[in-house]
Amino acid sequence: MSMQPYRIGISGSYGGLNLGDEAILESIVRQLRASVPAEITVFTRDSEDTLRRHDVNHAVLIRQMTREEARAEVGKLDLLILGGGGILYDRDVELYLREVALAHEAQVPVVVYAISAGPLNEPSNRKVLAKHLNSVAAITVRDRQAMKILEEAGVQKEILLTADPALLLTPDTLPADALTREGLDAEHWLIGFSVREPGPAAPDMDIEHYHALLANTADFMVARLDANVVFVPMELKKLDVQHSHAVVARMQYAPRATVLKGEYTATQMLGLVSRFQFGVGMRLHFLIFAALQNVPFVALPYASKVQGFLEDLDIPMPPLRDVTTGGLIAHIDRAWDRQGEIRERIAARLPALQERARETNRVVLSVLSQIRTTAGIAGGV
Repeated sequence: MSMQPYRIGISGSYGGLNLGDEAILESIVRQLRASVPAEITVFTRDSEDTLRRHDVNHAVLIRQMTREEARAEVGKLDLLILGGGGILYDRDVELYLREVALAHEAQVPVVVYAISAGPLNEPSNRKVLAKHLNSVAAITVRDRQAMKILEEAGVQKEILLTADPALLLTPDTLPADALTREGLDAEHWLIGFSVREPGPAAPDMDIEHYHALLANTADFMVARLDANVVFVPMELKKLDVQHSHAVVARMQYAPRATVLKGEYTATQMLGLVSRFQFGVGMRLHFLIFAALQNVPFVALPYASKVQGFLEDLDIPMPPLRDVTTGGLIAHIDRAWDRQGEIRERIAARLPALQERARETNRVVLSVLSQIRTTAGIAGGV
């Protein structure tokens, strides 16, 4: 007899705002589809975008619903997945915990899926977070700092260190004319750059400092390598694009810089990153994409999740606020000369990190198998 599909809900920062988040969702969904029969519902900000991008059954605008409407949606599920991504921080922690609270009321088990956490400075936020996370079925985080922050907030439940699900993605082919449309020629090396806006996850960033830093660094790479620089907006609507243009406007060699204009899926962008000879980046998923394509990179770690990824790959870099233009250029110059060594380091360490990333789906399957067993329903995982 065929097994009833599991009804699985996924709640996170989804809805086409950020390619990193879409990469996370793409990987979660692909792994579930490869593992179990599932009817998948995503709680999203943009249901059309989510249905267009992902192989899911339903996309629900749960944040626009009343508590009762949201409770009815959560109550239909066999399992709620919270994550992945860096979603538990002061400004939005209550927003993301609402579905978790509703799941507890409806006795729907919750798996926290390879998240990051912080900053979490508000005592009331730490309290509510600990209360809800102590009642979930399983907690996985993607970096050690997240584990520390959750423990300090009062989470007593065992926390498992896994890794970002995007590490398991494989690239899709690009449209044949994509590079031509972007005005990228094949005669020069392409250096990928990723900037991000200062947001609630990076409240201490000084815009003047990092715009000047990146503009000077990009100019150096054009002058030193006769390369073209390509700014990759990972946040899709406007802010990464604005900050990229602001950096280009400060460049002496602005004509040698391009800000990508096309709309790409996460896996297409992963394919595009393979065209780069080298990367300089702030956004975590730009760095993950570079690592997956074995493109050597220098990171500007504005947040602990980036620092955690660099530690996993054993790639050193000081925090952004400590970086001077001269220091960064010297660091990039050395990294360029040692790019073979960086490639070897990435190639050596990536498989273990990907194995950790696979572990999260195994945790989900383990929780699902207990649901069916407990309910006394035939079948299992």
